[in-house]
Amino acid sequence: MAETPQTPPQGGAADQAAQPRMTIQTQFVKDLSFENPRAPASLQPSQARPEIQVRVDVRAQALGGERYEVVLQIHVDAQTAGETSFMLELSYGGVFGLMNIPPDSLQALLLIECPRLLFPFARRIIADATRDGGFPPLMLDPIDFVALYRRRQQQAQAEPQPTGEAVPNPIVGNGSN
Repeated sequence: MAETPQTPPQGGAADQAAQPRMTIQTQFVKDLSFENPRAPASLQPSQARPEIQVRVDVRAQALGGERYEVVLQIHVDAQTAGETSFMLELSYGGVFGLMNIPPDSLQALLLIECPRLLFPFARRIIADATRDGGFPPLMLDPIDFVALYRRRQQQAQAEPQPTGEAVPNPIVGNGSN
């Protein structure tokens, strides 16, 4: 019986190690605040639905090595007849391990894909907090993190840069109203 030479399989361990990878190492509530300044009057049945404004911001920072902290900041302000019904602020974070990510893709990954993974958990916390505060659960609509990122990029390009200085490229947030 003749032995045939074995060829190494395609996509071995060396190929997998060079592939871009993202892992969520941990998630956490960094800050949570719920205020119901007119309670119990604000909890009485009313025909008027509150006007709700939501602001979203995303911040990212390097922690060292291939680890990054991404924080999704959501601010909710609900008003009925011009008076505050409730206010909620949530900073929900995650630590992400990003391996073999091309430098030109890093900022977009941190400010689009990472918050997209965090959002469902933040949404549940907001729904629970508003329900526990005596209101119907606030179920936020999905957020278009691509649009937020593009808006932030446009704002950064529109800001005048001092002459003679390099334009910094920090990993910062992108906000919306």
